[in-house]
This record gives sequence, C-alpha cells and structure tokens, in this order.
Amino acid sequence: MLIQEKFIVKASIKKVWEFAMNPEEIGRCVPGCEKIEKIDERRYLTIVHAGVGPIKVRFKFISTITEMDEPKHIHLESQGEDLGKAGTFTQRSDVDLREIGEDEVEVSYISNINIVGRLATFGERVMRAQAKKIGEQFIRSFKEKIEAQKEIKS
Repeated sequence: MLIQEKFIVKASIKKVWEFAMNPEEIGRCVPGCEKIEKIDERRYLTIVHAGVGPIKVRFKFISTITEMDEPKHIHLESQGEDLGKAGTFTQRSDVDLREIGEDEVEVSYISNINIVGRLATFGERVMRAQAKKIGEQFIRSFKEKIEAQKEIKS
C-alpha cells in the first residue's frame, strides 16, 4: 500500500528538521504512540496502539534511518509486529523538506507499507482509509506543535 502526502509548515527548514529528528516531539504527533526509544543514532524502537475496523493492535517496531541528507531528506525502513499477533508489517518511507519561502517549508512523504496476517484481511481500501485518518491527525499535530514553538535566533 502506497501512502503519500504533502503539507506546508510555517517555520524555518532548520526548525522543521530538528523537530522531525527529535523522537519525543514526533512521538507526541503520532496518534496512539505509547513509546519511542532511541536505540542509537539511526535506530528507534516504537510502540503504537491503533484500531483497524474491529481489531485493536499494538505495534512494536524498529525504524532505521538508512539515508540522510540534512536538512532535506530522510529515508527510513521499519519492520515490526502486532504484540497480539494480528500481523506483521514492513515500511519504507522517504521524507523530503523543501524551503518554499521565508519560514515556510513543504514537507512531503511517501511510504510503501506491506502488511501480513489478520490485518491484511481488511483489504487495502479499509487500511488506506485508516492510514489517511491517522496521517491527517499526525499532520495537524505536527503543524500545531512546530508552529507554536518560538524560534530561538542565534
């Protein structure tokens, strides 16, 4: 399943990059995120609680940043499983930041997600609808939190 989005954030590219690279900040934006723990400079352990139709899941997964071009691009790969054994997943994502004006950044991402197990039986239409809903909540929270922060000038 391919998911892609674009949105504008009213902040400097440096501020957006720093926010995006801070696991605690990102964790507060992800609906259902219970934990993000930094394993090392490029790997993170995450636990997220979500519902897909009648199934409620708690995904535990490791995300690895495999490419980074600061402050413009991140490629990351994730794999994990539902702690209740409803399925496993892999995900490959690219996130790009592009300055489009003073203190205005376009954030775009594309994710290719592969789900196996009971969760996969819902079909792509249901999964895509749920992913879109979660994505909208994430974007709204990301923008609100970063735009509310005061920029510290050096």
